[in-house]
Amino acid sequence: MNLSAEDSLRLNVLLAQDLQAVRIDESKMMVYALTAKGEARVQLNSNCKDEKYIKEIKAMFSTHVMGSPGGYPVFLKRWTRMGQARDESLQQLLLLGEPEAVVAAVHAAGLTDELAERAWWAMPTADNARRMLEKVAVVQGRTGPVLAEFLIEFLPFEEDPHVMIESVRLVLQSGLISEADRKKLWDRARTKKNFYVGFMHALPDNLPEETAAHSSYEGTSSKLKSLIDSGNRYALQLNRVLSGRGQSFLKTADAALKKPATQEVIESLLDAIASYFSVLRPEIFTASDINVICVETETACENSEGELCDVLGAVPELKSEIQAMLILSCLSVKLINPIFAQTDAIGTMMRKKIKPVTDPVVEQLHTLMG
Repeated sequence: MNLSAEDSLRLNVLLAQDLQAVRIDESKMMVYALTAKGEARVQLNSNCKDEKYIKEIKAMFSTHVMGSPGGYPVFLKRWTRMGQARDESLQQLLLLGEPEAVVAAVHAAGLTDELAERAWWAMPTADNARRMLEKVAVVQGRTGPVLAEFLIEFLPFEEDPHVMIESVRLVLQSGLISEADRKKLWDRARTKKNFYVGFMHALPDNLPEETAAHSSYEGTSSKLKSLIDSGNRYALQLNRVLSGRGQSFLKTADAALKKPATQEVIESLLDAIASYFSVLRPEIFTASDINVICVETETACENSEGELCDVLGAVPELKSEIQAMLILSCLSVKLINPIFAQTDAIGTMMRKKIKPVTDPVVEQLHTLMG
């Protein structure tokens, strides 16, 4: 099938230009192109069914760009989203007028800031914005703040709590949003507690809310000074936790644990807490039962040696706090997988079922909060 004479002429003129990205609006039967001179558009005049005509248009672009009318293999959707596209072909993918090809470029590890800007013009969706903000080059480039602003504005329309967490985590990366916008986002977390989890991932030591240090902070810092100076990881983490910033993290974690909405949220929350204490995570521990972990950490404190023994010797009165840190460092999704394997519950019912795990976690948080 041949294209209409008018479309064939106008599209060939378009292809002769320095194209940067192509977008095809099938509902309006319009081809948009981003060129070195700006945006161009071609209104299509189909001479058959629109669906068949669009296929011919895409074949034309594919032949010009890749030398073959086959176009992008959209059936490779899973492969596309694994970031397997070759870096040297990313620019070509943006010229095919195929949404799945744009997604492939967005997911690719080698995406540059310039290509991200073109991909955003071609397909400005929230998921694409999140995937691009996973790339350092984009975060540090001029496209990053644009994507972050979009995600913040789009947050009220997100329905998936886990997606909300990811959006918040990504926009909080350094240099993307202003301090005022960060504060507004934090204020919204009071009613959207899922946001807290995003903050815990992105800013564990710099949460917007000020919290007083633990009552024993100054005295403990003094007792542990020599161990802190020597780099003792237990002393450093204990000092970190008892500080005002550490207490703010614990307070936020406690608030987020009150009403996690979905299984994905609680998984992300446990991961954020474990990451905060990860420097203390034992090389070998039983990760499938919270009660076993509590017993193992108590045994570790009783039979302590090395750095742990030094800290317990300096502040024996904080044995419970040190044990709490060790327990929290061992958190993982393995603790709740046996529960989630038997239920797809969310909301109140889910929170009831996971209480055997979350109650001990809250207890450890409260121990560290005094």
